[in-house]
Amino acid sequence: MEEHLAAGSITRREALAVVDALVAVGERTPAYFTYRPSVRDPDDEMILETAINAHADAIVTFNVRDFGNAPAKFAFECWSPLQALEKLR
Repeated sequence: MEEHLAAGSITRREALAVVDALVAVGERTPAYFTYRPSVRDPDDEMILETAINAHADAIVTFNVRDFGNAPAKFAFECWSPLQALEKLR
């Protein structure tokens, strides 16, 4: 976790504040459809499918390249945590 905080240039307290804010506004999203295989890493398929079913604007991940152009096919973006923080600021 420490390397993730360093990569995002944030403190643990700031990270927890972001998580708390996301939990406060988050909604459960049932998986209605599956779109496998769509991404390079099979472990990321559920992330993509959740974003599709939730009509997300973006996926935030340290593994942007693993998603390739799949998010664009479904009309959303894939951001690194730093990019997401920049958009939130």
